[in-house]
Amino acid sequence: MRVIRSRDNPLARQFASLVHSSRSRHKSGQTVLDGVHLVEAYAGSALGPLQTLLVSESGLRHPEVARLLARNLLPEPVVLSDALFVECATVQSPLGIAAIIKIPAAPLPADALGPCLMLEDIQDPGNLGTLLRSAAAAGLPRVFLSAGCALAWAPRVLRAGMGAHFKLELYEGVALPGLASRFGGRVVGATLDDARPYFKVDLTGTIAFVIGNEGAGISPALLACIHERLHIPMKAGIESLNAAVAGSIVMFERLRQQSR
Repeated sequence: MRVIRSRDNPLARQFASLVHSSRSRHKSGQTVLDGVHLVEAYAGSALGPLQTLLVSESGLRHPEVARLLARNLLPEPVVLSDALFVECATVQSPLGIAAIIKIPAAPLPADALGPCLMLEDIQDPGNLGTLLRSAAAAGLPRVFLSAGCALAWAPRVLRAGMGAHFKLELYEGVALPGLASRFGGRVVGATLDDARPYFKVDLTGTIAFVIGNEGAGISPALLACIHERLHIPMKAGIESLNAAVAGSIVMFERLRQQSR
């Protein structure tokens, strides 16, 4: 296995650029998976092969990394010095394994959309990753993201999603008002105005949940397409909940109602 120690090496520069530059990810159509869990989860999916596997020198000796490499499911790794790996990685204390992959992309489905989540201008990577993880856990297989959302396949979103990306159909840059207007079921939006408590709304059947921007909420154009508004009752003095928390609550309320 070859060992890279120079930050001027083309692969090291590519690794660092994909981690730290959204523009680079958009231009190349690639992203980085950081850590054993994400690499292993992607390798077990049907999304395609890893393009490049990267391991730090100390990572080769880490039990979890060694176990994964011993299964011979992955391409031969390229080894980076520990200092170079830390310089390129997404976190301050990386485990020592990462992979470069092609970002999956698919055209919008032409068939019935089915139960789904629509995210409008969610900009915080942690919120976005958490919403994707909750969608996968709550049984919403498709997620549509507006052009104003953070890039779903950014490393920080991937880390927050904990592998949920590989269990979902993700569609980015979607004009949500047009999509909502042709949705075959009921479109339900989380909002504070003219809304019913979420536990009093029938969330069974074919539902599209709409979660809006962390500060501005759902845009007027998308609100016009919503069939029912719901809110989460709170104690006085609390203005609103975190978008990821609110979205997770209503998605799991649907799961609870369906299980009755």
